Amino acid sequence: MHKVLMVDDNMTNLVLVRHLVTRMEGCEALAFTDPAAALTALEQGDVDIVLVDYRMPEIDGIEFIRRMRAMPRHEHVPIVMVTTVDEREVSIEALEAGATDFLTKPLEPIEFKVRLRNLLTLRGAQKTLAERAARLDEAVAEKTRELIEREREIIWRLSKATERRDSDTGDHIARMSRICGLVAEGLGLPEDECRLIEIASQMHDVGKVGIPDEILFKPGPLSAEERLVMETHAQLGWNILEGSKSRLLQMAADIAVSHHERWDGRGYPRGLSGVGIPLAGRITALSDVFDALMSVRPYKPAWPLDRAKALIVEGSGSHFDPACVEAFFSRWDEIVAITGGADREAAAA
Repeated sequence: MHKVLMVDDNMTNLVLVRHLVTRMEGCEALAFTDPAAALTALEQGDVDIVLVDYRMPEIDGIEFIRRMRAMPRHEHVPIVMVTTVDEREVSIEALEAGATDFLTKPLEPIEFKVRLRNLLTLRGAQKTLAERAARLDEAVAEKTRELIEREREIIWRLSKATERRDSDTGDHIARMSRICGLVAEGLGLPEDECRLIEIASQMHDVGKVGIPDEILFKPGPLSAEERLVMETHAQLGWNILEGSKSRLLQMAADIAVSHHERWDGRGYPRGLSGVGIPLAGRITALSDVFDALMSVRPYKPAWPLDRAKALIVEGSGSHFDPACVEAFFSRWDEIVAITGGADREAAAA
């Protein structure tokens, strides 16, 4: 059913137009003598065509058209300005305001029917195109979601390649990446950026696939030579991930190569400092260290919560970006819950 809205402060004219509309098959007439009331109705619902008289008190036809066109939902709805013969000079102003067509009083029934049918056909074509565009947008959005999910799966599966190298790595990846997301939120980054950092950080240690087992699994301290070999995992991670067109993998590559850089420039592999270190790398550096401190490793027990917290505070401005540390502590309770530090200490007590 086509909805035809009519606005005319003259009840006699309105009754005539309504009669012509209701005689047309498939048309429903919505009649208003008050243009303000008609505008309110337009704000609340959709119509297929609008017939508006030019001469009306307070809000004339041209002003009515301007206000209607300012409503996004009615940007393309056909509007017919109804004028008298001696009011043709308003045509240009009406067209500039957004009128689609004109009808002249007195209305001729056959011309009225033909004009209205043509405009309703136009409106039908507009709606069909809009529906097709909406379906296309949804299809594109669905494909985009599928690609994002595939990228996430790639990230997760590649990160699992390091899991066999360390019995705690899988859990560490899950905890550390969630902490990264919380720190990013604490920094006030956009939601999509927070989730991107959270996912990409899972690849931070992918370069460890190239580290010999005798070094990676060594229970005691590493020698100077072994330490140098271990440090190559950051560059190896970059070599594995760099060059992708995927924003997610690009960020993962930045994280892999920069998560051992230090705010004061004394990190590796490139000796970057301050904001020269990618933000995602700075976030991951902090999150990775904290969760590692709170975890059991072949070479150490889990640290007490207070000791790990003190190291983070001490490292602000030297090891860690101070802004990241501030964001970290703004989400402290959630981070502690992720690491399970409070539960361990409660159990020990």
